[in-house]
Amino acid sequence: MNEEITVNEDLVFERWLLATTRLMEIRALLKSGKSVFPEAFNRYFTVCTDLLLLLGDTWEGISQGGLEKSTLEQLSEHNKKLYEDILEENYKNSFANPEYAVAQLGEDYGKILCAIYFELRRAIFRIYEKDQQELVIRAELFLEVYGIFTGTMDDAKEGDEYVLPEVSLIKDAFYWYTSDYTDFTNEKIIGGMLDTEKCDLVNLIGEIKDFSDVRYLYKYGFYISDNEIKTAKFLASLPEETIKTMADTFTEGYRIGFEVTSKDISIKSIVEIVYPLGFERMVAAAIENFKKMGLKSVMRRVRLFGGDANRQYDYDHKDDRALYLDKNYVNRDVESKQTVFEKYKKQARDYAGPAVIESFGEKDFDPVIKKEALHLRDEQNKLFVEYMTRIGQNQRKYIIEEERSFTIISFPIPEIREALPDKTFEGYGKFFEEIIKVNTLDYKLYQNIQQKIIDVLDRAEYVEVTGRNGNCTNIRVHVWHLDDPATQTKFENCVADVNIPVGEVFTSPVLKGTEGKLHVKKVYLNGLEFRDLEIDFKDGVTTSANCGNYKTEKENKDYISENILFRHDFLPLGEFAIGTNTTAYTVARKYGVEAKLPILIAEKTGPHFAVGDTCYSHTEDIKVYNPDKKEIVSRTNDYAELRNTDPAKAYFNCHTDITIPYDELGDIVAVSEDGSREYIIREGRFVVPGSEKLNEALD
Repeated sequence: MNEEITVNEDLVFERWLLATTRLMEIRALLKSGKSVFPEAFNRYFTVCTDLLLLLGDTWEGISQGGLEKSTLEQLSEHNKKLYEDILEENYKNSFANPEYAVAQLGEDYGKILCAIYFELRRAIFRIYEKDQQELVIRAELFLEVYGIFTGTMDDAKEGDEYVLPEVSLIKDAFYWYTSDYTDFTNEKIIGGMLDTEKCDLVNLIGEIKDFSDVRYLYKYGFYISDNEIKTAKFLASLPEETIKTMADTFTEGYRIGFEVTSKDISIKSIVEIVYPLGFERMVAAAIENFKKMGLKSVMRRVRLFGGDANRQYDYDHKDDRALYLDKNYVNRDVESKQTVFEKYKKQARDYAGPAVIESFGEKDFDPVIKKEALHLRDEQNKLFVEYMTRIGQNQRKYIIEEERSFTIISFPIPEIREALPDKTFEGYGKFFEEIIKVNTLDYKLYQNIQQKIIDVLDRAEYVEVTGRNGNCTNIRVHVWHLDDPATQTKFENCVADVNIPVGEVFTSPVLKGTEGKLHVKKVYLNGLEFRDLEIDFKDGVTTSANCGNYKTEKENKDYISENILFRHDFLPLGEFAIGTNTTAYTVARKYGVEAKLPILIAEKTGPHFAVGDTCYSHTEDIKVYNPDKKEIVSRTNDYAELRNTDPAKAYFNCHTDITIPYDELGDIVAVSEDGSREYIIREGRFVVPGSEKLNEALD
């Protein structure tokens, strides 16, 4: 350990000692009954001081090896103590709940103090990285805010009634807190992605001797529910060969992703693994596989899945940035990120991309949109879009899109048992085995069938898609013209590489002339349910959208704006695809979990339409070929064409796939320039000669 780090740690420790002393004094005063604050504010400050002191005790215990010495019962009890305030059964009366905070503290104070309490709670998983500064800076933020409230008494005379401070003073404190620690935060986030020496999670997994001893789950700092525990125990019970199959499929898909796009994986040395808590046994095998490829693994707590104490809590605070998002903050943060990337520019060139394990099957979540929660103003929405664009542009200067790749695979978690016909663990095990089979289907078989479908689509000027069984879809998608059909193609033949499992052909549509209605009765997008989702297109861009989740049209449109359009006024149709994995669809129907499928699998179970950027976003100039050696020419659209002249307008930095399931699908017809029509799918069944085998699973 070098001297600079030692000195910094000593200074941080001294700051914590000072903060602790003051926090204990405040808590004693608050609980003595001598505080002058109104009763609700007194309770708020008490909750905050109790939390910070609890986190201090937690950090001390971690630093002294308490995690290794504790029993499973002790770890579980302490974990619940850290998160009990925001658990569903307690959240109604928590200051982390904007609805409660505003009711108790008033609208102006309630909103900001609720956001500050959320910020204090964000230190929980950070201190499990043994980073005391994450705790110190939040304690100092709280002490500054508390000082603002006590400052109003300085000029008061004895007997005067207490006067609350100006809200602007509290907002300023929070604003400068976020701004002042931008460099620190970006160093943690970017450094954690690129510096293999900073990753404690690889060591955490490497030190696990017995995966059935789930005490290791409590080393993350996240809330550990019955779901994470059962996931870990289930994977621990699987035969070694099954774990090897899962890991090999995952890492081989990553390797093939480089191969099929003619990218050189040998020039890379860092892979970022993203995974759900409980899958450590599979991750351990994947780390070894990547090591054989010459790749060191990194993992970041901020990218992990699972460990959610309350999804409504997270949803309530998704727009807390409304308190500080302005042009000065955006400029400060973008410049800071560039400075950190410059520091790690060598590692950035070594970064191969993410390898992601997703999970699915959690209970349905229908978020409540609360007026008391913070929301971005219209001008902030526009600024946020600009902000995300600049961040993306900045990152791509250092992590070259043309050189990196990724892969994603998904598995069910035990919580899905509630939706299965057989709700026992044996039933879950059988379903898990089915998903493994789906993830390991013969990609050569699908490759050959999909090529036959592409041969038909290459003759089309546009493709018509209609729904049935109550699905109102009626849309025309224009596709590219081929100058040389002997060497060019319009659709990519996608098998099991970056997106596991196998099963789709896709293209970037021609926007002009693409129009009509897309409708899905029920779909999960980005972890959220949408009912009766309808999106209308004109010349390839969204013109209107609605759904049936909420009582009012405004609520429904706001829900779509935030979670599908991502605050853009409109989005182009970035992708049109035909999914061919009828086996996955049949498995879902057999077990009654169609609505639970992740988009990764769901997009292969019918045609899907992606709003946002194309699949070739930022790599449009790289030539891509199908296995038949034909170049895929449909890599761009009218917006992406602006990438060299007006990059801010070229990309939307989002891509959301919306799938029509086979049972809601009517016809897919390829219509050529002379008006001749060739059916790809008729009344939900594949009819291209040579594709009939796909119907076996459906029948």
